[in-house]
Amino acid sequence: MKLRMNYAKVYPEAYQTMIAQEDFAKRGGIDPILYELIKIRVSQINGCAFCIRMHTKDLRALGEEEKRIYLLNAWKETEFYSDKEKAALELAETVTKISDKGVPDSVYQRVREYFDEKEFVALVVLINTINSWNRIAISTGMYAT
Repeated sequence: MKLRMNYAKVYPEAYQTMIAQEDFAKRGGIDPILYELIKIRVSQINGCAFCIRMHTKDLRALGEEEKRIYLLNAWKETEFYSDKEKAALELAETVTKISDKGVPDSVYQRVREYFDEKEFVALVVLINTINSWNRIAISTGMYAT
């Protein structure tokens, strides 16, 4: 694979806008481990190898157990994730695939059992941010090395 373009060089303002969105998402109060789990799971759905590699490395640096990284794409089938994490991962999948069925009330209610309104918004901003990063990386030909 070959990089199509260095979008940050071509359009620095676009890159800075994404950095500002990322900085905002980081200030949302989401636990750093969960933050990276969401980024990896969304990147798995979108097929963004560049982001999967980056955030897997970031999660390892936070001391995350390998089994939780390896089994993230099958989180529903394990007991390695808390109910709170599972609710957030379900929201991440639902928002990423929002054209399938929107965000059902049942998903919203499950997430709200663990996250208040502000945290819910923070999760949605985080999910949208990583979706945007994925789409930029894939569109411009960024790939894992």
